[in-house]
Amino acid sequence: MHSVQVSWARSADAHEELLATLDLVERARWSATVDPATRDRFLVGCALSRRLLGELLGVPPEDVPLRRVCPTCGGPHGKPRLAVPAGYAGYAEYDFSVTHSGDVVGVAVCRGARVGLDVEEAGTPLDVDAAARTALSARESAALYALPPDARGAAFLRIWTRKEAVLKALGVGLRAPLRQLEVSAPDTAPAVLTWPDRLAAPSPTPLTDLTDLTDLTVNGLHPAALAVIPPAVRTA
Repeated sequence: MHSVQVSWARSADAHEELLATLDLVERARWSATVDPATRDRFLVGCALSRRLLGELLGVPPEDVPLRRVCPTCGGPHGKPRLAVPAGYAGYAEYDFSVTHSGDVVGVAVCRGARVGLDVEEAGTPLDVDAAARTALSARESAALYALPPDARGAAFLRIWTRKEAVLKALGVGLRAPLRQLEVSAPDTAPAVLTWPDRLAAPSPTPLTDLTDLTDLTVNGLHPAALAVIPPAVRTA
């Protein structure tokens, strides 16, 4: 059993005093962000990540060594990870994931496994038909359209958060073939049903059996999902 800590905040919690906990790269990105709502979400996500990790590592938030390296271009963005300074091998045991949607910001920290967290703001206007064509497999679409029309928006978000949590745990984001990563029907227990070969390197144990997927609901309203994947699973 892996230890996972999840914490939620609001973008409205942003205030400039939090900037003192960010590193130079994060502050530069915050300053360069034009949209106020996006800037607030980024600030709260960084500060919350640093606070949780600092508590676990026993260091002040501003001393938590983070790095962001895009797997495609090598730029200072992408899934944030802990850097591992010399003499601090224990830092490598921790993984974390940041998510935000609307006013909701969340961070999950896991020791001993890879973690992905996703939330979607309930009530956001959504073209369900277009989204389903892009992201869902035939089996997932069948489960979605078996529901009454007024239930499909919430059901799609439940499916989507499950998929996104898995992809974030792997650190591959939306570069993955979404329709080939299948999850269970929204009204059933969360599980990964099929995993595309190109998403992860071969494993002696079926990857569908290795993924621990949990549904969450934030503030009794917003659908979210948490995925935990053993560190031995590597992207292909």
